[in-house]
Amino acid sequence: MDSYERPVEGAPVEHEIEIKRSRFITLIGRARDEAEAREFIDAARARFPDARHHCSAYLYHVDAANPVERSSDDGEPSGTAGRPMLDVLRGSGMLDIVAVVVRYFGGVKLGAGGLVHAYGGAVSETLEKVPRVTRALRELYSVDADHGVAGRLEAELRGRGYAVVDTSYGAQVTFTLALEPGGQETLDAELAALTQGAVASKAAGERWVELDRA
Repeated sequence: MDSYERPVEGAPVEHEIEIKRSRFITLIGRARDEAEAREFIDAARARFPDARHHCSAYLYHVDAANPVERSSDDGEPSGTAGRPMLDVLRGSGMLDIVAVVVRYFGGVKLGAGGLVHAYGGAVSETLEKVPRVTRALRELYSVDADHGVAGRLEAELRGRGYAVVDTSYGAQVTFTLALEPGGQETLDAELAALTQGAVASKAAGERWVELDRA
C-alpha cells in the first residue's frame, strides 16, 4: 500500500441519533496507533461518564503489515456494537481512524438486530461528516541552492506543484521535496531550466506525507 485516506487531524466529528428513546452519540477522529486510539476512547468516557455504554472500534496503518483492527462491545451483547462499527469503518476505506458510540439507554430494548443496525448506522451517518486527507508514500529528493537564489527557486518549485517538506539553512539552502515515484527526471529537467544547469537533485530516501487537499 502506497497511499490511503484518513481523517483530517483536529477536533473529532460528533453526531447524535435517537432510536426508541436511546441516545447514540458518535465521535470519530484520527488515531495513528494503539496509544492514540485508547486516549480517544478514554476521553469519550471522561466526557460522558454517566452513559451506559462506550462502544468503540478503530483501525490504523502499520508499515509492511496488515492494518491493526480492534473493537469493543463494552457491555452490549457480543457482536452487536463494536463489530458492526468496525465493519463500517473498514468499508469507508480509511485507516488511522477511531470511533466511539456513547449510548444512553432509553428504557426500550432494541434486540440484537436493532443494536447492530443502531451502532452501524450511527457510525455510517457520522462518517459522512468526516473530512478526509490522503496520506501517500513519496520519494524524497534534496536540492541545494545558494542563498541568493533559494527564495525564488523555492517559489518556482512550489508554483509547479512540488511539495517542499523541509528547508534547512547552512552554507547553502537545502530543500527536501516529496515526489511521486519516478519523478526525479522531470524535476531535474525543471531545475536545469530554472538554474541554467547549476542545480540538480539527490535522492534522500522516502517518507509518508499528507497531500494537500484540492
